[in-house]
Amino acid sequence: MPTGPGRHSLYAAQAPPINCTRALGTQRQARHPPPPPRALCSHLQADSICWQQLKPTERSIGMADKVVATYYYPPMEVAAAELGQTAGSKLDDDGRNKRTGTMWTASSHIITAVIGSGVLSLGWAIAQLGWVAGPAVMLLFSLVTYFTSSLLADCYRSGDQSTGKRNYTYMDAVNANLSGIKVQICGVLQYANIVGVSIGYTIAASISMLAIKRANCFHGNGHADPCKVSSVPYMIIFGVAQVFFSQIPDFDQISWLSMLAAAMSFTYSSIGLGLGIVQVIANGGIKGSLTGISIGTVTPMQKVWRSTQAFGDIAFAYSYSLILIEIQDTIRAPPPSESTVMKRATMVSVAVTTVFYMLCGCMGYAAFGDAAPGNLLTGFGFYEPFWLLDIANAAIVIHLVGAYQVYCQPLFAFVEKWAAKRWPESTYVTGEVEVPLFRTYKVNMFRAAWRTAFVVATTVVSMMLPFFNDVVGFLGALGFWPLTVYFPVEMYVVQKKVPKWSTQWVCLQMLSLGCLAISLAAAAGSIAGIKSDLKVYHPFKS
Repeated sequence: MPTGPGRHSLYAAQAPPINCTRALGTQRQARHPPPPPRALCSHLQADSICWQQLKPTERSIGMADKVVATYYYPPMEVAAAELGQTAGSKLDDDGRNKRTGTMWTASSHIITAVIGSGVLSLGWAIAQLGWVAGPAVMLLFSLVTYFTSSLLADCYRSGDQSTGKRNYTYMDAVNANLSGIKVQICGVLQYANIVGVSIGYTIAASISMLAIKRANCFHGNGHADPCKVSSVPYMIIFGVAQVFFSQIPDFDQISWLSMLAAAMSFTYSSIGLGLGIVQVIANGGIKGSLTGISIGTVTPMQKVWRSTQAFGDIAFAYSYSLILIEIQDTIRAPPPSESTVMKRATMVSVAVTTVFYMLCGCMGYAAFGDAAPGNLLTGFGFYEPFWLLDIANAAIVIHLVGAYQVYCQPLFAFVEKWAAKRWPESTYVTGEVEVPLFRTYKVNMFRAAWRTAFVVATTVVSMMLPFFNDVVGFLGALGFWPLTVYFPVEMYVVQKKVPKWSTQWVCLQMLSLGCLAISLAAAAGSIAGIKSDLKVYHPFKS
């Protein structure tokens, strides 16, 4: 058998192009320090040149066989070929498809999740607390959210922030740092909160669609017409839309939807702000008081419950920590580290949302005072221009379509991953079916069935609970303390080995306990509000 360039060409004829020098350098690296840089070549350029770069000992049949076998068909390339990818160019350090997210895509995901329709209830929340406590509480929650989100961002990787093991989900991060029963508690809270958010968003979207219908009715028939319309058909419309959008396989593929939703959130927030300014000018001054809605307008007990509910509304307006790790998992590999990029995205997003919240919330209170509606654009503090209200409410609906997906993708992925582990041989769970439409699409039957069932279930529950403010407050209280404060603080203490009873440890625990008290009070206020609403509302008819 020949041992020169001709023999090498026999292998080259069957193999894809390779970088000859890189291959040789890697082979030698296992035995010797890396060789100095050389000129690069491939077998397509000149087999003889590649052969000349071999050291005399490497020209032996055995060593040549090893070089060719290793670098024409290396293990990484085989694995990559099975995935339909090219190693080194389309795979990250964990063997998954290369992530492409940036600070801006992460910011768009956060803004989509954070600036939800909850922004429109902030005028009502500030009306309960007044000009002093309202903005102060809003600023406090923004600082707490940024601080704890920064702690949580450091938990994406265990150990080194650039090369450590990745934690793909919030539960993975808790398992890596805390383990035990806390992992199960975290999972139940996270996914229960996601289910609750999806219900809240379905309700909010139906209210906005209903508001478009009512705004047109008021414009045509006059403000005296009650224009009573059921929200149920609109919930069904939103549910049908979500059935289709829920078939988007994973987080990486909804960036376009997230960016569109973020743009819509700025659209309706700006319209609400503009209408508030116009109303203040029309009033000839700013309404409201330093302490909020006065006793007499409401009873002392109602004042307490409403104030605690306002805390919940504001907490919900900043709540996104339950999907932070999943968003961070879309960011491209270092440098800079994912935690660095995520902290920048968090700073940008929280700063932008706080400015919008302050403007929309304060302007809503300034325009309507104690009579501020629970939803600035659907509570009909404004009637005209009706077409502008229609645009704003349509923007809310589009935004909520994207926000629903941003929140639900982690839950979808969790169930599908569990099912794949449970029934790895099932073609129903792991296989795909080709569906010819405008082009051929591959559909996983389990994913289609499970996600459709989830959307149907949340839509039905939404029809049974068609009230918004109290649901929003309760969801905020339910998820704020454990997911936004407790787990990030506890994981930080473990990661950084913060000594127990040190000043830093005591301060972190005081922060956690303070937020727990706020969450409990907000939850109590929301439950009281829900009980009151249940006396008035009738399932499937409201």
